Amino acid sequence: MLEDTNLFFYRAADFLDLSDRVRDVLVTPRRVVRVEIITESDDGELLHHMGYRVQHNTARGPMKGGLRFHPSMNEDHAASLASLMTWKTAVVDIPFGGAKGGINCDPSQLSEAELNRITTTFVELIREIIGPTIDIPAPDVNTNAKVMGWIMDEYSKFYGFNPAVVTGKPVDLFGSLGREEATGRGVMYSLEEYLKNDGRKLRDVSVAIQGFGNVGSNAARLISEQGGRIVAVSDISGGIANDGGIDIPKLLDWVAQNKVVQGFPDADPIDGAAVLTYKADVLIPAAMENAITEANAAQVQTEVVVEAANGPVSPEAHDLMTSRGITIIPDILANAGGVTVSYFEWSQNIQQFSWELDRVNTELERVMRRAYSSVAKLSTESGLDLRTAAFVLAIKRVLSAATARRTVGHHLPASALL
Repeated sequence: MLEDTNLFFYRAADFLDLSDRVRDVLVTPRRVVRVEIITESDDGELLHHMGYRVQHNTARGPMKGGLRFHPSMNEDHAASLASLMTWKTAVVDIPFGGAKGGINCDPSQLSEAELNRITTTFVELIREIIGPTIDIPAPDVNTNAKVMGWIMDEYSKFYGFNPAVVTGKPVDLFGSLGREEATGRGVMYSLEEYLKNDGRKLRDVSVAIQGFGNVGSNAARLISEQGGRIVAVSDISGGIANDGGIDIPKLLDWVAQNKVVQGFPDADPIDGAAVLTYKADVLIPAAMENAITEANAAQVQTEVVVEAANGPVSPEAHDLMTSRGITIIPDILANAGGVTVSYFEWSQNIQQFSWELDRVNTELERVMRRAYSSVAKLSTESGLDLRTAAFVLAIKRVLSAATARRTVGHHLPASALL
């Protein structure tokens, strides 16, 4: 996955004609940490996991990025996602650099007490390299507000009251209103901006969504509330489809009770993978990376792909679909709503002043629409696809900050950029 991320970076670097020295500096993480996590199960058995935190760049501010709890989590995953976070925060122009990490565990196989022990042990091991002005973790795959609350509590045992050490916390524990739905809301704003170019609105399009977790379900709800017709949805259990439009409020109630979309009575069952190739105006991959690859890209039947997940389209699939005239709104733009509201939460924690929900959503809309406009303008003027344009914009902002600081995060003099 790191190779895929760097490939897109190098395309933008070629456009900018960056020197090899600058390229190496910008792709190399500032710090890579791997820790051994040894805990006990509820039965007294030894549990052994590895934890990772990759801190990519500090040119534009403290580092920011999620924590992923998944069996496939490894250093390569963390490095790739940390790099994406550097470019993502720069695209939406918030004052952070990129980081990412996690633990190679499967929360579905752990009790809450076991997961708590693993999480707090991880925090104890990395506490010296995170903090409100150093690196601020957030939720990612298989982590949530509860886990973020545990992290804040454990960190505070060592450093006192520090809610700004982590974002995505429960609202009652100094989290921000609007954070849970922020990524899905940002996806909606990105799609609205795309449609605006042709004078269309959400009510004019059909939408297929792969993944019905936090991001996918909130995107579905918000888009449907604006009249968008959700025609296909999938999760780990499989897929469902209804060309007339799925009743999303009813589906949300079904999933709340049954945990999965499978069996929903008001839609036809389909294979989960078929959602990616379902005929719809809009496809939103909102699950894991590499959902669309060279193997299925030719079968994608959509006008636009909005990347709600991180890295859901492989480079080969990107090139194939772009050559077919399919527009791809890239992850570092489309799903940046989450980190944007994380920035708002961090700001509220620093100031010890809470925002009303209307202010959170108004500020998020402003940031997302401005970011899309900047990327689209550069794309049109330069003839670049949206992904490459987003990387170009991000790299230019990181380099500008690095030059102003006379460093690129590795204590290089400004002259080294020449």
